[in-house]
Amino acid sequence: MGLNRRSFIKYASLAAAGNAAALRPFGALNALAQGASSYKALVCVFLFGGNDANNTLIQFDTAGYNNYSTIRGPLAIPQSQLLQLSALPNFALNPNLPDIQTLFDNKNAAFVANVGTLIEPTTKAQFKAGTDLPTNLFSHPDQQLEWQNASASGSTSTGWAGRIADTLNASYNPGASVPMITSVAGDTLFCNGSASTPVSVSPGNLSGAQCSEGTTECNAQKATAQALLSFDSGLTLVQADNSITSNAYNYAQTLTAATQSVTPLMTVFPANNALAAQLKQIAQIIQVRAALGVTRQIFFCGIGNFDTHADQLALQNALLASISPALAAFYAATVEMGVQNSVTTFTMSDFSRTFQPNSNTGSDHAWGSHHIVIGGAVNGGQMYGTFPTLALNGPDDSGTNGRWVPSTGSVQYAATLASWFGVSTAQMPSIFPNIGSFSTANLGFV
Repeated sequence: MGLNRRSFIKYASLAAAGNAAALRPFGALNALAQGASSYKALVCVFLFGGNDANNTLIQFDTAGYNNYSTIRGPLAIPQSQLLQLSALPNFALNPNLPDIQTLFDNKNAAFVANVGTLIEPTTKAQFKAGTDLPTNLFSHPDQQLEWQNASASGSTSTGWAGRIADTLNASYNPGASVPMITSVAGDTLFCNGSASTPVSVSPGNLSGAQCSEGTTECNAQKATAQALLSFDSGLTLVQADNSITSNAYNYAQTLTAATQSVTPLMTVFPANNALAAQLKQIAQIIQVRAALGVTRQIFFCGIGNFDTHADQLALQNALLASISPALAAFYAATVEMGVQNSVTTFTMSDFSRTFQPNSNTGSDHAWGSHHIVIGGAVNGGQMYGTFPTLALNGPDDSGTNGRWVPSTGSVQYAATLASWFGVSTAQMPSIFPNIGSFSTANLGFV
């Protein structure tokens, strides 16, 4: 019988589910799950592929909309369809973001305008001169990594969440049974630290997991998995791999037991919605925070593909239509748990898209983008940062087709979130090495 690594992890998780009853003391901690007033969590929602911010947050005043409509041409959304923000009436949202409109107008969400990867504050002239710029701008893999590691280069081996965990875990989670960071979207640089590692969870696999291949085969596969865990070859790489797998097994066991020991949340998450499934899993883990012994957690989830080089209106609209109710359900779940002031959700993405459309009714890779921050602690109903001048070859255009030079660095965005999370001013440089290049390290949106 063959057993590859994917099956190994699968059956390790199944074995953990089978042993969950042995860890029922978690049930005794159920009442504590509503405590931990000092608890805080950051939830990153990565929009892979480069979300077109120009069709997410749109100028609604007459002059602004007319300029938008003229330049965007076939990508322009009719003004009658846009969702005007009552708290910010000169702006409106894509018609597929009604839940974000409600959160914003209720002051539980904010926008941060024209954010992008920067080494230092940068002007159009500096961009033209090519000095002190992040590496490989407009490249998907590089910009995804640079957003995640808050560095000038995608080659940095740790992410900014991982470095926060390195710095704060001993202080905030000294007795935790799981790592500070959980990814529900696979392996990602964002979560990796020098001294800390994340736990990776496949949404929906922490409860009710069953082996469907027959009792005899399932038992044999589980026994093989357990035997492999105890295998010691004397080879460093094999021993390290066994340690990682053993940790994965233990974390799966712990999370399964904890989440199965509580009454399920009442909040209904949208069905057949990949992001909603990820956020539901995150909510379930937050629900058992006391049982896990954590007062600080960071989560990573993501959705794609926002690389809309063609047929953008249909593609992006469908993606935003799935994001809006998923984020709203997650916020409702935090309200149900009484932690809405303790959980801050925020978006990241490779970059925005060119303001000028291409010949395929799509848009191409750009730079500065607008991002959404959601939570009860957010100073909502406002826009932070500086909205760009939407003029081709204008003062904020890095070229001639609307690639906006960021007015806010992604490191400032990240540092603001980190400060709320508990990172001190003295600790900032070790997590964000170039934050000292910016006059403002805290943008004040949370």
